[in-house]
Amino acid sequence: MKSFMDSTETKFPSRWLCIDYGTVRIGLAGGSTSPGIASPLEVIPAEPLKVAIEKIKAVAEDFGAGGIVVGWPLNMDDTEGPQGKLTREMAVILSQATALDVRLWDERLSSFSADQALRGQYTRKQKKARQDAIAAAAILQDFFANGGPSSAPRPEEIP
Repeated sequence: MKSFMDSTETKFPSRWLCIDYGTVRIGLAGGSTSPGIASPLEVIPAEPLKVAIEKIKAVAEDFGAGGIVVGWPLNMDDTEGPQGKLTREMAVILSQATALDVRLWDERLSSFSADQALRGQYTRKQKKARQDAIAAAAILQDFFANGGPSSAPRPEEIP
């Protein structure tokens, strides 16, 4: 599969913010298509959603992001469950609230990857505080490595 970083197209933003959306916490990560590396940024409260959206907008602006990737939790059989639907609905709201290119990306196993990365390094409480941002970085890294926006739908494109 052609890597997004190998693409010669310039119509997509080069800096992306990634969101690992949860009903309690939202993990944020940022990265650039060149060199295609993502880094955890922070974790913010998910509620109230209006405040979370404003915080995401501010972080995106501070980071200079031209696009936002939202981790989309699909079931292992590729269907969308209740959390996937909530996440997609939040991504639509985020798309309407910003002028940024918002994309969905399959986030299956990203929390597991974050858990593995943090194993043995922190207490359970410390790990929980960092896990969502690290999961967001894993999602964004996968997004960069597997086609980027040309392989990721916009939330309003999903029936």
